[in-house]
This record gives sequence, structure tokens and C-alpha cells, in this order.
Amino acid sequence: MLHIVNKSPLEKSTLDTVLRLARSGALLLIEDAVYAATKGNAAEPKLRQAMAKLKVFALAPDLQARGVADRVIDGVQTVDYEGFVDLVVEHPNCQSWL
Repeated sequence: MLHIVNKSPLEKSTLDTVLRLARSGALLLIEDAVYAATKGNAAEPKLRQAMAKLKVFALAPDLQARGVADRVIDGVQTVDYEGFVDLVVEHPNCQSWL
């Protein structure tokens, strides 16, 4: 399953919920959720721990738009819009978390 999160971990508990419930698959961070993929934020330890069971991706254009593309956590893969589409095709089940 592809889990898609768009809310900042500093505003909402959506990411915590996904990390608690997701057993496997992939996690794609988009929009303000990309802040979770940056070094030094409060969500970093949780995200690093989740990488043992989930592949973690962040949308590169959203990282760039927020000026944090140079602070991505090691192990988080960045994807462009084409990569986003590839992830959706690769995972027949997608869950967008609000």
C-alpha cells in the first residue's frame, strides 16, 4: 500500500497515525508533510524508525518550494511528479491520510 501524507507533522498528528498503523509498503510525503523528511525536526526519529518497515519518499518539488531540499534525511528518496505517478502505479492500493 502507498500511504500519502500532506499535513505537516508540526500541525497535525496524521503522520504519527500512519506510522503507528502502517505495517509495510511505502510512505509518500507531499505538500507540508515534506517537513517531516528534513534533518533536525521533531518527526525525524519516528521517520527513521519507520524506514525499517516502510520505503519513505518525499516529493522533490514540494521540498524545493519550501526551501528544504538540501536537508533531506538520509534514506528518504525524493521523487518528481513522474515518480509520484510511478509509485501510484506500483501500489494498487493508495491511502491519502487527512
